[in-house]
Amino acid sequence: MKSLWWRQIQGILRMEVRKNLLSARALPIYLLGAIPIGIVTLFVLVASYLEDGPPTEFAGAGGAQIFFALLFDLGIFRSTLYFGCVWVFMNLFRGEVLDRSLHYYFLAPVKREVLVAGKFLSAWVGATILFGAVSSICLAVIYNFLDAGNLTSAVGHWLAYLAIVAMATLGYGAIFMVAGLFMRNPVIPAILIFFWEGLNPFLPSLLKKFSVVFYVQALYPIDMSQGPIEIISDPVSLWFAIPGFLLFTGAMLFLAGMQIRRMEVHYADD
Repeated sequence: MKSLWWRQIQGILRMEVRKNLLSARALPIYLLGAIPIGIVTLFVLVASYLEDGPPTEFAGAGGAQIFFALLFDLGIFRSTLYFGCVWVFMNLFRGEVLDRSLHYYFLAPVKREVLVAGKFLSAWVGATILFGAVSSICLAVIYNFLDAGNLTSAVGHWLAYLAIVAMATLGYGAIFMVAGLFMRNPVIPAILIFFWEGLNPFLPSLLKKFSVVFYVQALYPIDMSQGPIEIISDPVSLWFAIPGFLLFTGAMLFLAGMQIRRMEVHYADD
């Protein structure tokens, strides 16, 4: 039976990855992904025409590390990736209802828990590929421009940022998939979570732990502290962050599976 479930998950995964990356529904996340690439391109064009070149604090390998870390944290992780996950994962089932196609899945001989697992994995794979590619392009352009093409110095950081993308997509994806299943208007929780994540540096140590960004920061290759205004707390170790994320994702998938078992399709209500 488990072998059958795994084959069904693989089938859903193949079909849904194409839908998540190649359908018209994917256009918003491509537009989101173009924003940081556009910022980097504009920076390179402007800095190339400056008489003294780019600012001295961004010169060399150290400057490239700082510049990309700021771009990744503010322009990719906290903006593009976050809102991309909102769009992709909240629409996993709501999008099928709007397209009036969810009943095809419900009529298929597939357990609904298997359907949840397959659709979630497909969205996670698709979002990780897309936002990982955006991060890779930006990193390559920045290091090529600021560090005179010395991309070998960026390999370790590149792998760390890819791990951050995969981990953040996993955490946010689980939250937003459940929100899309339980709430008729999931935009409100998405906005509230966005502000909660933004306030994380200024929260007490106990409250910091109830956020994705707190655990993802364990993977950052350079220090991203907020300076004297940040409330300092002990950083979480990788040995706790990664298993904790996996357990959290499993719990969210369990909730989604329980909800999808009770779900009935009423297209006229949407």
